[in-house]
Amino acid sequence: MHVTMVKKRLKNGQPCDKCAQAEDLLKRRGLWERIDEVVWADENDDSSPGMRLAREKSVSLAPFFVVKDGEAEQVYTSALAFIKERLGGDAKPLAAPEPASVESLALELSGKSPAEVMARVLQQYGPPAASSCSGAEDLMLIDLAAKSGHPFSVSSLDTGRLHAETYRFIERVRKHYGIEISVTAPDTVAVEDLVRKKGLFSFYEDGHSECCGIRKVGPLRRVLTRYAAWITGQRRDQSPTRADVPLVQLDTNQGSDGRILKVNPLAEQSLADVWRYLRDEQVPYNPLHDQGFISIGCEPCTRPPRPGEHERAGRWWWEDSTKRECGLHLPK
Repeated sequence: MHVTMVKKRLKNGQPCDKCAQAEDLLKRRGLWERIDEVVWADENDDSSPGMRLAREKSVSLAPFFVVKDGEAEQVYTSALAFIKERLGGDAKPLAAPEPASVESLALELSGKSPAEVMARVLQQYGPPAASSCSGAEDLMLIDLAAKSGHPFSVSSLDTGRLHAETYRFIERVRKHYGIEISVTAPDTVAVEDLVRKKGLFSFYEDGHSECCGIRKVGPLRRVLTRYAAWITGQRRDQSPTRADVPLVQLDTNQGSDGRILKVNPLAEQSLADVWRYLRDEQVPYNPLHDQGFISIGCEPCTRPPRPGEHERAGRWWWEDSTKRECGLHLPK
């Protein structure tokens, strides 16, 4: 495959903004080396190679990409479409591995850094490996994935009860990394039925499991049927319920065939490690963190932890600390 990128040089001698943004996107994703040739469409020179190519391909937008694969040729006027279809298309959907393969992978990755774990998993799985866009840990994983140079997928659950800041943050991440984020909502009928029977805040009276089951667990199961690997931001020091989180495991509660490779690259990292990375690499994060929030979920069920409390003490704070999981990471 041979890729020619056509960039526009304006009359003032500067590249057009969209061309500069596309180049920056490719470099941040570690994909710039996949561009074989760059030619300029110079507004001051109608005979420049890029201007001639634009006329030949009947393209009026810049940048654009001409992809030749043997005798076949295709023109892309969208950098995102080009990346998704041509640079992420080499990875084929894979089935979840057998237990023996998971054990072998766990041994291989033991002692590796989060960046090495991400690169190894994405090298094998590509887009069929999904990370989420939620907490600070997830953003560290997205940044590592983007810098790995391998294609990957990002999903997010819209429970309908998130903070306004969280919705804006998801959009900021999408634009910052130039990625598609698959946003999944809960089943409308199930939500309406719960609210009609129990109101909007039943979880304060009878626990959060039912509401989370409808708004989070069910939608996640639907999402993960499209993937072969699930990359999470779980850490062992997050809560008592996560103290034994392995680096790699076979989750038998998710996936199209009831199994999915689950990878926890940050299992051995601390909260301080995560924030050190975010600050050093200037990774965008949810502005609620600046208001004292550490672990962020739905608005009615999340508050900043009080001084001396554990980082997840602000999640479902009215319940026992050993039960503070929404169900995403627990077996049936």
